[in-house]
Amino acid sequence: MFQLDSGHDGEKIVRRKLSDQVLDKLRQMIRSRELRAGDYMPSERALMERFGVGRPAVREALQSLHNAGLITISHGERSRVNEITAGTVLDQTDEIARLLLNAMPSNLEHLKQARRMFELGIVRVAAENATASDVAELRELVTRQRTLLGGDPVPFIETDMAFHTRIADIVANPIISAVSVAMLRWLFQYHTSLLHWSNNEEITLTEHDCIVDLIAAHEPDKAVETMRGHLNRSLHLYSFGDDAAPQR
Repeated sequence: MFQLDSGHDGEKIVRRKLSDQVLDKLRQMIRSRELRAGDYMPSERALMERFGVGRPAVREALQSLHNAGLITISHGERSRVNEITAGTVLDQTDEIARLLLNAMPSNLEHLKQARRMFELGIVRVAAENATASDVAELRELVTRQRTLLGGDPVPFIETDMAFHTRIADIVANPIISAVSVAMLRWLFQYHTSLLHWSNNEEITLTEHDCIVDLIAAHEPDKAVETMRGHLNRSLHLYSFGDDAAPQR
């Protein structure tokens, strides 16, 4: 009797769910730009007729697209195709990033190291390319931070994040801006601001003023060294524990 070699398991034909096949078709419609950002998705009935499948397969495929951030499903109206940016892609990784950081404390250290390396490169380019408008907006953010002294630490930290994000925006690279926002967002939930708040606000503001001055003066080397000291000083502000700042 002829028997199939058990070593050929990889050649077995696996029957795929209809919803997975519909999902592949819909993704292809988006990739080929048959469906563009802002377009309405075809109705469920139109998709059922086009692909020859039932309503459950179509609905499951549409839900998968929604969960992946490719479309937005709104009750009472047809789904729309989302604009895909680096930011929307990284937004989808938030839950995975939290799991990664919680899985092992060393991952938080790796993230802090990555952020330092990333921001030192960013501030160099910012100091080389900043315009008067860029500098004015950075000074405005520092002024806004100063008005938040003595109050709830969370808005102060959020404005701190906006300051660093604005420096990243000077690079004029949407991927760099999106990665900067994502890393700061991932670090925020581990910021032990309530433990280390006392006497640090003024130091932070002074360092921010100095960084802006060096960016305005187009002094990349000095801006890098000042940013390095600023980030190294803040290393202890991020850690695991029940006393971490509340998540947004």
